[in-house]
Amino acid sequence: MYTPRINWIFLIFFGMAAIGVFVAALLIPLFRAVAYAPLRELLLPQPAPVIVTVLYSTEKQAWLEEVVPAFEQSGANINGHPVEIQMEKMGSWEINTAVLDGNRQPVIVSPASMLQIAALQDESTIQFGRSLVIPADAINCRPVLRTPLVLVAWKERADVLWGQQPGASLWPNIHDALVNPKGWAAFNQPDWGYVKFGHTDPLKSNSGFMTILLMTYSYHDKTSGLTAADILNDNGYQKWFLEIESSIGQFEHSTGPLMQKMIAYGPSTYDFVAVYESTAIEQAENAVGRYGELRVYYPPATLWSDHPFCVLNADWVTLDQRKAAILFLDYLTSQPVQEIALLKYGYRPVDASISLEQPGSPFDRCAANGFRADLSFLPEAQVPPGSALNTLRDFWARNVSR
Repeated sequence: MYTPRINWIFLIFFGMAAIGVFVAALLIPLFRAVAYAPLRELLLPQPAPVIVTVLYSTEKQAWLEEVVPAFEQSGANINGHPVEIQMEKMGSWEINTAVLDGNRQPVIVSPASMLQIAALQDESTIQFGRSLVIPADAINCRPVLRTPLVLVAWKERADVLWGQQPGASLWPNIHDALVNPKGWAAFNQPDWGYVKFGHTDPLKSNSGFMTILLMTYSYHDKTSGLTAADILNDNGYQKWFLEIESSIGQFEHSTGPLMQKMIAYGPSTYDFVAVYESTAIEQAENAVGRYGELRVYYPPATLWSDHPFCVLNADWVTLDQRKAAILFLDYLTSQPVQEIALLKYGYRPVDASISLEQPGSPFDRCAANGFRADLSFLPEAQVPPGSALNTLRDFWARNVSR
């Protein structure tokens, strides 16, 4: 005879509990998931998202556009607030300018390489008294993709100029061929005209800047320790460098169009160009059957485009945004997302456990074009201080830019 009273007690108890959860869900979004689903969707507002704005370089646009929606749909949240990624693409050096000028206040910057991060560290310290990026902070600033700078050439031209694989004298050989008034006639090929080399605009494109940095390192016969004095105080270097650059008629603004132009017009426009390995992989099949065999050659010192994602050390970045950004970086460096970058877009993963020569890998598929998975035999050129990088850019802007 006490059953009805007990039922009322339980009904009141569960009702109060449900109301408590509902009120908690209103006040604390983390409780939203345990609220009664039909009422939750009808009555509870969606928690405001934690928005992570990202300025990124254009080379990785296709990869990011594929993987970012999956991250947002994965349920990633900060205290019940979903994470929303808002991306804007720019040139690598334009990213630095936009942040320093105050035109953009992103949470994350992702230029094409640590070269821009080193320059931003130097410039922001001078401008603000503190660095907006901290490259040594491996949690908040880390490479996500890797691809080296390579030379892509029409094989018959490369065979004449440097043989199967360029040696340590690659850049001096290129210089001498470019400045030789006889052009290809000096190599018993008068029908080929002048020797034609191309790279992108170093003020706008990272691959162009990587090219002139490797040229500069080569002239000084070193792979580390480059200083502003090496650029400003060496007349021999300046003459040598400017002779190479004066042979280039036009500097494309981006790496992709440069490679596409080479394939479209053949050796009448370019005998060889400096581009990213990933760009060469992307375009290798488009060259089949056009102007002969297109091959990839690795310079005697390797310089990596490592696509860092760096959370800014700035007042406008909130703690929740920083936490959300780290979740995003963890996702980008996860194995499934890294494998997409390798198999579909030709990037080398930062996850060393992922094999470059697995079935379907471009290093397996395009090996005949000269792509090499193992580059451990090549020395790696180090990123110089920001002061040296900015001096090299200024020197090019004053003496070459057109």
